[in-house]
Amino acid sequence: MTTADIDSERPNGRSGHGPAGGFEVFRDDRGIPHLKAGSALALARAQGHNAALDRAWQLETERHRVLGTTAAFLGAEALDWDRFARRARLADTARRCYERLAPETAAWVGAYVDGVNAGLAEGAARAPEFAAAGLAPGRWEPWTPLGVWLSTHILFAGFPTKLWREEVARRLGDDRATLFATDGPGTSGSNGWLLTGARTTTGAPVIAGDPHRFIEDPGVYQQIRLACPEFDVVGLAVPGVPGIAHFGHTGGVAWAITNAMADYQDLYREQLRRTADGGVEALGPDGWYRVHAHTETVEVAGGEPETVEIVETDRGPVIIGDVHDDPPGDEASDAPVISLRYPPRVTGDLGFHVLPALLRARTVADLDTALDGWVEPVNVVLAADTTGATLHRVAGHVPVRPHENRLRVVPAHDPAYAWREGAEPTPRTEVDEATGTAVMANERGLAAPLGIEFAPPHRARRIRELLGTPPGAGARELTGPPWSSADMAAVHTDTRLASSRQLLSLLAWAPDLGPDAERLRDRLLLWDRHMDADSTDATLYSRLRADVVHRLAAHPALRPVTGDADPWRSAAYPALFRPWLAAVPRIGYALETLLTVGLLPYEDRLAIVAASAEAVAATQSESPWGQVHRVSPWQALPGATPEEVWPGLAGDHDCVLSTSSVPGITDLFARGPAARYVWDLARREDSLWVVPFGASGVPGSAHHRDQSELWASGRLAPVTTDWNLLHRTEESTITMTTSTVVPALRPAVHEQKVEGFGVVRLVPVDPAADADLLHDWVTEERARFWGMADHTREQVQEIYEFVDSLPTHHAYLALRDGVPAALFQTYEPDADPVGECYDVQPGDFGIHLLIAPAEGEGAVKGYTDALLTAFIGYVFSDPAHLRVVVEPDARNEKALARMVRVGFELGPEIEKPEKTARLAFLTRAALGLV
Repeated sequence: MTTADIDSERPNGRSGHGPAGGFEVFRDDRGIPHLKAGSALALARAQGHNAALDRAWQLETERHRVLGTTAAFLGAEALDWDRFARRARLADTARRCYERLAPETAAWVGAYVDGVNAGLAEGAARAPEFAAAGLAPGRWEPWTPLGVWLSTHILFAGFPTKLWREEVARRLGDDRATLFATDGPGTSGSNGWLLTGARTTTGAPVIAGDPHRFIEDPGVYQQIRLACPEFDVVGLAVPGVPGIAHFGHTGGVAWAITNAMADYQDLYREQLRRTADGGVEALGPDGWYRVHAHTETVEVAGGEPETVEIVETDRGPVIIGDVHDDPPGDEASDAPVISLRYPPRVTGDLGFHVLPALLRARTVADLDTALDGWVEPVNVVLAADTTGATLHRVAGHVPVRPHENRLRVVPAHDPAYAWREGAEPTPRTEVDEATGTAVMANERGLAAPLGIEFAPPHRARRIRELLGTPPGAGARELTGPPWSSADMAAVHTDTRLASSRQLLSLLAWAPDLGPDAERLRDRLLLWDRHMDADSTDATLYSRLRADVVHRLAAHPALRPVTGDADPWRSAAYPALFRPWLAAVPRIGYALETLLTVGLLPYEDRLAIVAASAEAVAATQSESPWGQVHRVSPWQALPGATPEEVWPGLAGDHDCVLSTSSVPGITDLFARGPAARYVWDLARREDSLWVVPFGASGVPGSAHHRDQSELWASGRLAPVTTDWNLLHRTEESTITMTTSTVVPALRPAVHEQKVEGFGVVRLVPVDPAADADLLHDWVTEERARFWGMADHTREQVQEIYEFVDSLPTHHAYLALRDGVPAALFQTYEPDADPVGECYDVQPGDFGIHLLIAPAEGEGAVKGYTDALLTAFIGYVFSDPAHLRVVVEPDARNEKALARMVRVGFELGPEIEKPEKTARLAFLTRAALGLV
């Protein structure tokens, strides 16, 4: 092979070859991975590799969600999310946050990504969804885990609720804006509780609970163990994100969270206009000013691609509405244009430095210190350690701004609604010594100063009631202190529906009931109010509730929010937000409030309940609750039909067992316990956990569904901690050298900030680690002039290994803000065949350039010119280089025009064995350099 076979070169002193970073993989009898490695970095690679094997389809779906490219393989149903992800600039925000990570945190995240990329092809081969969707696995970037975290939690603060309040205030009056607040009925939410050592059989604390989220297949949490010389942690990880964020036990300290229900995202009503040159201006406090705007194309499987305009003002990205040229007063120009302001977009911080700190925590004090840097979502945290110390606090970033921002959409041009410096203080409290308990259930409590709407108090009160019940209180109740880890399952599965009180009270006083309705009333008044799976009374109550919801929706007092008085306005909101704007579910969740407050006369409320009782009594249906109350898991793949592997389930949205149906819409539920856990601080091996499906996300595998029956019945599996009880797997003793570390972690030979573009770093190519990436680039049709279109991955690696051996040729990856953006190669012309084709002058220095395909927000105007600025800056940083020489294919008119544009002077055509090339030269003098 000669240098004529390539367009490349190599760096001075290659980085990356170092000691092995191997790891071992063990699994328990339920297939839960226990990973062991010699360092934290090697362990992060192990976690990424394992996630790729066990959850490849889930990981790739999440990566595409970050990029807003899911419609390309999921079809038009995914288009709403893709529009939002791009307009909210999730990927760009993740890149920004990654850039600001400390080097050690970036290395840790990068090692995880490295492991994902190493295992993704094998994981995808195991997952049938890839073939079904026609999807090939892609490549994770160093910032992708930050994007997964952001996209997973961007809707957690519920900013679309402000759109609903805006509509309620407009239609019913400002004083009714919070009429439908979830304090009234509530939706499904997470539970957590802590018992101090004074309340347990062991004398050490116990923490238990269950996060309630959408039930997804595969599950949103992965049971895992991460062990290295620095730490040994069990917990629930989020696939696609390194470490264990929300629920973990390090042996010395354990922690758990619930959503604090804080409000930390704002919506601003913008005024935009198009300029004569096609740009966009926004109205700010100081008048009209030009804002960022560009367009992106969203591909749609089975449909036409869609162009989306991305606009960002000083408040944040515009997520609702479009720029119009219509005169003021036109219907289109009056449609809402709303921007979203959220902390990571403003601060460039997602709090990822907290994640490795949590793994290293040994005490409550360690954990507390780490959580001071938490950003989002804003959580209530319970923690305890083996010394008996406890923690109950809020963690997260809530911006300081006017109270009105939390309630409604506020005007963008008014400076009164701007964010101020700093963040709101995060409340904390002591665990109640008298009861030895602390409870968190999304209720208005510790986090009350930070939010507007919270879950109703029913779950929190019920948990406290259960934990405080004295011995002998009844077969249904717990038998009182002291408690063991095994007792916690009875709290997890409690089905008492306290929110039924108001409706049943009205039923008791409902007038003029017929005989059948009277029998129904008597029966429900004797009902124990437990939503048990075998209870037909629970089903009757649900039907009564649904009928009341629909009659309320038809009442004249609520017709302004349930009717079509202003159809264009609701249509103006993206479909993604319509669940927040649907009136009947809002009424269903707010039923307790609406049956209590004076919006409707008391007589009307009685009449509605009486009419509903007559209607339900007439059906004479006797279905057990579990027959109609079934789980409907979310799956990304369109048309996928999950097999039913469990019987009918108990619970409802205000039960501790919060399996949330939608009153007035369906008895099915899509939200519920996404996991259950019990952390024992006396003996970690007495801890317990369970997930809805299983440890594996691979359909048909032995551990894809093997926890379903446990989960459905309310039982838990033991957490295995004895390595002798685990099974070494076929993935064991996998070795990854540090040469496979992602490019962003390699030392740079040159770094330059290009204004308006980002930071460009040149790092040496590692032939083995970068072979997949380079092969993807050089074999694309757009790279046909590069001359490697028919090369295999192995051939590409061999070529760059040869380049790496030459002292006169060097190959670099150009990284834009840490993301590979181009292949840049340099050579000394008198040591290259090109030197035989022209008169080489002293100080000549040759370069080759291949720009990577720029997708999403990377495809910006001036992309290549910005990179060239950095490359030329690198070359001329050496005063010995007097003239840059390039030799693109003579047919590559686009490349030649670009060279001329940046100052190159065209030279003669030359004949090379593989192509006819056109020389071009750029001198230091031409750039004004001496």
